[in-house]
Amino acid sequence: MDPVGIFVGILVVLSIFILFSTVKIVPQGFEYTIERFGKYQKTLSPGLHLLVPFIDAVGRKMNMMEQVIDIPSQEVITKDNAMVRADAVAFIQIMDAAQAAYEVSNLPRAIENLSMTNVRTVIGSLDLDEVLSKRDDINGRLLSVIDAATNPWGVKVTRVEIKDLTPPADITEAMARQMKAERLKRAEILTAEGEKQSAILRAEGEKQSAILEAEGRKEAAFRDAEAREREAQAEAQATADVSAAIAEGDVQAVNYFVAQKYVEAFEKLAISPQQKLVIVPAEMTGLVGSIGGIGELTKTILEKEPPRANGSVPPSTSSNY
Repeated sequence: MDPVGIFVGILVVLSIFILFSTVKIVPQGFEYTIERFGKYQKTLSPGLHLLVPFIDAVGRKMNMMEQVIDIPSQEVITKDNAMVRADAVAFIQIMDAAQAAYEVSNLPRAIENLSMTNVRTVIGSLDLDEVLSKRDDINGRLLSVIDAATNPWGVKVTRVEIKDLTPPADITEAMARQMKAERLKRAEILTAEGEKQSAILRAEGEKQSAILEAEGRKEAAFRDAEAREREAQAEAQATADVSAAIAEGDVQAVNYFVAQKYVEAFEKLAISPQQKLVIVPAEMTGLVGSIGGIGELTKTILEKEPPRANGSVPPSTSSNY
């Protein structure tokens, strides 16, 4: 073989090697650390960079994009000694490539173990009911603790989420029975409230009905009293007129009273339920004479009373007597 050709080939290979070791292209979303004789020198951002051949070398290629780390499922004992299986997920982002590369070994594994430990700590400080009902509080406490712990590593923990919380089967069954009992209790309360409102409405209706009925009786009693008062006034007026006539010596007035009592006694005798046979007295002419006396008395009163403006006859001297 031609020595010159061999030498040229070696030079070409060496040139290519030097070119690749000198020129470095960093893709978007990544950062490269540069080591000089094994010691960290600088960090390359995305783009084209030139290195000193045989002196500078790429140390770590760090992914600067947000990453997801699954936290394995584990059994955790709560504060009230209940066993709960929990798993979570953490979202991280490297903020400092040099710290993430050289401050911790195997960064994903370190964050995973740190998260598992804090999940046990946070859930273990809560009761089972709090664990199942305060998931947002648990997420917030985990985020605060894990982010503070990973800050020296140049890592920002953006979110920590509990994916699943699974209590034991017997506790799940007890919770289902409790939920059913609670729903039945609320249904019974609603039914009782409805019955209570119905009874109140019925009582209100009966109260209003009683009030209206009492108002009606009051009005009827008032009108009856008014009618009796007017009747008594008319009777008193008639008695006064007759008494005045007797005082003047009018015999017909006496006949009026006698005839009135006679008629009332005869009426009671006629309408008695034990009376089957009514015997009319022979002295009916005396009764007729008394009625005639009543007519004469009425005529005398009409002659003494001054006439009204409209020429009407007063009620106390009506022909009903």
